[in-house]
Amino acid sequence: MSINGAMLAGVSGLTANAAALSTISQNIANVNTVGYKRAATEFSTVVNAQTQGVGYSAGGVQATARHFISQAGQLQRTTSGTDLAIAGQGFFVVTEKSENLALSDARLFTRAGAFKIDDLGYLQNTSGLYLQGWPVASDGTVNADPSDMSRLRTINVGSVGGAAEPTTRVSLNANLKSSIEPDAAALARYAAGETMAAYKADAVPPVGVKPDFEISIPVSDSKGGQQNLTVAFLKGANPNEWHAEIYGPAGKVMNADGTPMTINAPIKSGIVKFTQDGRLDTSFTGPAALFPDATNATITLGASPTTPPTPPIPGAPTPDVLWDTDLGVASQTIAIDLGASTGGLTQYDSTSIVQATYTNGTAFGNLTEVKIDEAGFVTAIFDNGVMRKIAQVALATFPSADSLTEVAGNAFRVSQNSGTFNLKAPGTGGAGLLGAQQLEASTVDLSTEFTGLITTQRAYSASSKIITTADEMLAELINIKR
Repeated sequence: MSINGAMLAGVSGLTANAAALSTISQNIANVNTVGYKRAATEFSTVVNAQTQGVGYSAGGVQATARHFISQAGQLQRTTSGTDLAIAGQGFFVVTEKSENLALSDARLFTRAGAFKIDDLGYLQNTSGLYLQGWPVASDGTVNADPSDMSRLRTINVGSVGGAAEPTTRVSLNANLKSSIEPDAAALARYAAGETMAAYKADAVPPVGVKPDFEISIPVSDSKGGQQNLTVAFLKGANPNEWHAEIYGPAGKVMNADGTPMTINAPIKSGIVKFTQDGRLDTSFTGPAALFPDATNATITLGASPTTPPTPPIPGAPTPDVLWDTDLGVASQTIAIDLGASTGGLTQYDSTSIVQATYTNGTAFGNLTEVKIDEAGFVTAIFDNGVMRKIAQVALATFPSADSLTEVAGNAFRVSQNSGTFNLKAPGTGGAGLLGAQQLEASTVDLSTEFTGLITTQRAYSASSKIITTADEMLAELINIKR
C-alpha cells in the first residue's frame, strides 16, 4: 500500500467533507429564505488505475453538489396582497432592471414571490428582481407566446390611473296608469309633428306636447360624466297603447349628420303596447314600434364630432344622434330593457310610478386596491366599483429544473442541461396555480441538516486521522535509518 496514496485519499476526504459542510451551512443559513431550494453534497468514489502486483493505490473521494430545485416548499399565508406563491412546477420570470429591457438583458427564474410595489409602481421582490407578465389589452385579450420573451413586460401597477365605465345597459321597472284619459288636443298636436321632447311649459305660446309620464335615466359617458336620458309617454287613443319618446339632455346631443338640433328632438319615438293583463307586449314590432326589433332594443350615441372629422369605424353601429362637440366623448350603444327585468314596464290601474331604474356604467373612480388571482391576472380595483385587468403573470417550466444554474438573489438561469424554458399561463400545462397572499417556505429541514452536520464532522475527523496515521507511518519509516 502506498502511504502517500493513503495520505492523498485522506486529503480528498477532508476536501469532500469541507464541501459538504459548505452546503449544510448554506442550507441552515437560508432556513427562512422565501423560496429557497436546499442543496446537498453527494460523494462518489475515485478509483485509480491499478498495476498488477504493485499494490493498491487509493483514489479517495470526490464531492458533487446537487440542487433540489424542483422540490416544492410549503405555502404559508401572509398579509400582503402582492405576495405570491406557486402551487406547481412553474417559476416566476424576473429581470434585474424594470425599464428599457433589451433581448440581451438576462431573464432569470425564481420561486421567491415576496413582491412589493417599488417607487415607480413596479412589482419587485426582496432580491430586487422585477416580475414579468403579459399585458392585457383593452378588450381583455392576452397576446401570449410560450417561447417569446419579448412579449413580456415588467408589471407596473403604479401607472394605472382613474377609471370610468360608460353605460351600456338600462333596465326599467315602472308602471303607467291604465285609466288615464287620452288628451285629444295633445294627440292632435303630436300627430301634427310636435314632440314631447320639445315640450316647454313656460314658453309663450307653449311649445311641444306635455307627456302624461316621464322617466329620467342617468347614464355615464366615456369620461364618467353624468348625463340624463328621458323616456316620455303619452296615452294613445287606442286601448293599451302609448306613444313613447326617448330624448337626451338639451344641448348635449346633435343630429346624426353633425348639425345642431334646433329643438330638443327625440332620439327614438314610436308606440309601446301592452297586453290585456297589463304586461308589455313584446310581440309588437315593426316600423311603428318604439323599437322595431324587440330583441335588439338599443340606441347608439355617436362620438362627439372632431375637426377634422374622425373616419367612421368599419362595422360600427350607425348612430341615432351624436354627443355634442363640447363634450368630446366617445360613442356608446345602450341596450334598453323594458320587459325582461323584474317587473319591467307595466300598465296597471294604479299610480304611474318608477319602481326602479337599473343602469351599469360608473363615474370616475380612483385606484384603491390591486389583486392577483390564481390564474395570474393582476386586477386594479377602483372606488367606483370598476375592475380592470392590467397584466397576467407568466410562469416558466423546464424539462430538467434541477439542472438550472443558481445565481445570487435566490434565482436561476437557463443551463445547457436544464433545457429551454416554456412560458405558460398559471393553471395550464403543469405550471401550477398562483396563491395570492402566500409565500413558499424554504425546503430546508433543520433536523436533517443538523444530523448531516454531525456525520460530516465525524467524517472530517476520520479523514484527518488517515493523514495523522500516514504521517506516523512515514515517521517510522524515516526512523529506520537511525
